[in-house]
Order: sequence, then structure tokens, then C-alpha cells
Amino acid sequence: MLTLLHLLSAIAMLVWGTHIVRTGVMRVFGARLRSVLSGSISRKPMAFCAGIGVTALVQSSNATTLLVTSFVSQNLVALAPALVIVLGADVGTALMARILTFDLSWLSPLLIFIGVIFFLGRKQTRAGQLGRVGIGLGLILLALELIVQAATPITQAYGVKVIFASLTGDILLDALIGAVFAIISYSSLAAVLLTATLTATGVIAFPVGLCLVIGSNLGSGILAVINNSAATPAARRVALGSLLFKLIGSLLVLPFVHVLARGMQHLPVSDSELIIYFHVFYNLIRCLAMLPFVDRMARLCSTLVKSPPELDNSVRPKHLDSSALSTPALALANASRETLRMGDRVEQMLSLWQRELKGEPRLEKILRNLAEEVDVLHNAIKLYLARIPRDELAEEESRRWAHIIETSMNLQQSAEIIERMGIEVADKSLSARRAFSPQGMEELDNLINQLEENLKLGVSVFYSGDVSSARRLRRHKHRLRIMIRRYSHAHVNRLHEQNVQSIETSSLHLGLLGDMRRLNSLFCAVAYTVLEQPDDDEREES
Repeated sequence: MLTLLHLLSAIAMLVWGTHIVRTGVMRVFGARLRSVLSGSISRKPMAFCAGIGVTALVQSSNATTLLVTSFVSQNLVALAPALVIVLGADVGTALMARILTFDLSWLSPLLIFIGVIFFLGRKQTRAGQLGRVGIGLGLILLALELIVQAATPITQAYGVKVIFASLTGDILLDALIGAVFAIISYSSLAAVLLTATLTATGVIAFPVGLCLVIGSNLGSGILAVINNSAATPAARRVALGSLLFKLIGSLLVLPFVHVLARGMQHLPVSDSELIIYFHVFYNLIRCLAMLPFVDRMARLCSTLVKSPPELDNSVRPKHLDSSALSTPALALANASRETLRMGDRVEQMLSLWQRELKGEPRLEKILRNLAEEVDVLHNAIKLYLARIPRDELAEEESRRWAHIIETSMNLQQSAEIIERMGIEVADKSLSARRAFSPQGMEELDNLINQLEENLKLGVSVFYSGDVSSARRLRRHKHRLRIMIRRYSHAHVNRLHEQNVQSIETSSLHLGLLGDMRRLNSLFCAVAYTVLEQPDDDEREES
């Protein structure tokens, strides 16, 4: 019993080490890996090689599939190129399995020791995250060694030999058990390694070991489908396509397992090594053979997995993909794109309010609906970012997290202000049939145009983080504040001149000027975040 627990704990350590490596690599190279994958979709060979390379870095085909499915969910990558990248990821996993099964036991303690020093000393920096990667690689190597040590006495037990004695000829049953191995161990690498150990000790025959390897590959595809069962339809299509490719490959090769086994056993290599090499070449040949059929598979998966009808696509968040939460760089990019949608809604509200100000009636309801949409998006972004563990974010990612929260909150407050301004104009001007003076109307129109320009520039600064644009936005804010002050004085002068229209709309006019001053501060707050300087309003308060 204790030996079995040792084996299970070693498998758990292998899975955890893979998770740590993936997390560390995504912290350091997440944005670059995204650009590599998204930039390699133009040609199949490039996409295939990108899948191999990214998987070799993150030590997990599931992590590569996660990046690809998020692209597909956001309509950045079509389904067919995504399937090509996933096929490359399968080959990358097999190659890393071969590399990690070399005798690297001397490297494990060194990686863990150095990794812990860097990670604990500089956790939030790039070096700290690379230390995390070192810890994960050390745990993977240590776990592989422990799996072999724990599996050896288990294979010598009489009961285990009786159980595996039934695996002597039924290729479908053997493949099914291999799939169960992969699902239970949550890693096709652990299943393949156990199969190699069982074959080396003579517990199972070599042909049975080949069937178990084929089944473990199929099990990893089933595991991906299970993990994406609650994901978006796009993510489910990618997982389904990967599973179908693995299923077709297994059905094509299983009838020839005994022929392959007889031919391979003549090679001057041990049975355990042959199992590992078969795992590599089986995935390589299978994936290369499936490349010409990715377009047909994409059409089949799109037919099998239908997208549900969207009842209200305008309100529903489009980019907040839950499957990307384990990759902070990708999750933050998704939240940024959703924040840009909030900016579009606020800009639309500002334009509608300008039309209402010029006398167009019955726009306050549209403004109210748009304000509700902004509020829905703000709450969705807030809850989405709250699910990202901030203690594991790098320093730059932590700043971006706070930047998104602050900008989305400013846009939500801006929408509330514009909605209230629309109601006030409808009640105090349109309903009461009181018009602004021509001079006052021209001044308000100029301010709105400048506000729209500041909003567009502010959204651009938020997304790009460009310092020169941030400085320009700060100058625009000061210019608009001076304009508001000058127009306030001009309105008071018209009151002294007994301008009837100015007297009738004085409270409304001055209230709108104050609201536009607050809107200006909210739109331009992003400049001070980028420049890492306090806002003028905050300085005045202090």
C-alpha cells in the first residue's frame, strides 16, 4: 500500500512540476508566445513548428492548446490553423518526453536549489519567474526518477502480474486501458513512462506496451475534451478535433501493432527505450499524416459543435475567456479588449448626448440602455480580474491589472455622469422648452468635441501605454480645463448683460460645465497612470 502511495505521489509531483514550469514560462514569455502563435498561422509548416516550439517551452500540450483556443474564441485564429498548432503540440510533448527520460538525475537537485534561491529572493521579477521554471523542471526530473523506483516493486507483486496477464492479445482492450492510465495519471507522459517500466520488467509483452502507448495518446485527447466541456464552443471544437485526430491515428495503427512489434524487437535497443521511441515517432508520423486534412476536420467539428444563439450580443462580454485565467498575460489582454468596448460605448453616449443637447428628443432612454451596458461590462471585467491570483503576477502584470481596474471604473463613472446629464437636459431644457443661448450652445458644442477627442486619445493611451501620447493627453486636459473656466466666466458675463436665454438655463449650464470637468478628469486619468505621476486633482486635494 505504501509503495502505491509513493507511485501516486510521484505522478502528482510530475503533474505539479509541469504546472509550475508552464506558469513560470507564461509569466515571463506569455506575450511573446502569443505573438509567435498568432503570427505563425499563415502557413501550415510554420504553425506546426510553432506548436512544437511553444510546447517544448511550457512542457505541456494542454497549455499550448489553451492559448490556441483563446485565440479561436476571440476570432483571432481560424479553427484549421489552430488544429495545425495542436498537432505540432502533440509532437512537442512526445519530443520532451524523450528528452526528460534521459538520465538527468544529477540535474534535478541543482535546478531545485538554484530555482528556490531565485524564486524566494526575487519572486515578482523576471529572474524569480525563471527560478519558478527551474523548480518545476527539477520536480519533473525527480518525479520521473521516483516513478521508476516506485513502479519496480509494484510490478514484481504477484497480484499485479495476474492483472496484467489479461493484457495479452486484445488490442482494443489494451488501448482502452492505456487511455484510462493517461486519464487517471492526468499525464500521457506518466502513462508512457509506466508502460516502459512494465515492459522492461517483463510484466507485459512488448506488443501490449505499444497498445498502451497508443491508448495513452488517446486518453490525453479525452482528457482535453473533459477539461473543455464547460468552455466556449470554439474551445470545444479545438479539443474535439485533437481527439478525433488521435482516434483516427490509433484506429489506423492498432491493426498493425504485432507487425510493428516484431520488426522493432530486432533493433539493438532495450524494450523500455523502444517504447519511448515509438511514442515519439508514432506522434510525429500521425501528426504529419493528418496535416492535409485539417480543413476537413475543422468543417466537421464546426458541424458537430454548434454555437448557441446569442440573445443580446451587445451586452454580453465577448473577450473574457475563462480558459485564459491560468495565463495572466492572456487574461489581462482579454480584459483590456473588453475595456476598449466600454470606451466605445462611452464615446457613443457622448455623441448621443451632443445630439440631445442640440434639440433631438427621446434620446435619454438610449443613453440609459448604453449606461446599463457599460455597467454590465464593468462588472464582468471586475469579476474576471478578481479570479486572477494577484500574488502570482509579475510586477509589470500587477501594474497592468490595477491599470485595467482603474480605467474600467473611470469609464463606468463617466457613463453614469453622461446618463445623468442626458436626463437633466431632457427635464430642464427640452421638456421646459428652454433653449441655450447661441453663444452658450457653441461653447458646449466645442467642449463636447474636445471631450470626444480626449476620450479617444485616452483609450489609445490605455491600450498602447505610449508615453508621448500620455503627455499629449495631459496637455489636452489642461487645455480643456482652461476652456471650461473661460466659458464659465463668459456665461456669467451674459448674465450681467441680462441675456434671457442664459438666465433661464443658468443652473443647467453651469452644472453641465462642472460635469464636463469631471468627465475630462476621468478620461485623462490614464495619462497620469502611464507617466506614473499623481493627477492634478489629487495634488490639489493634498
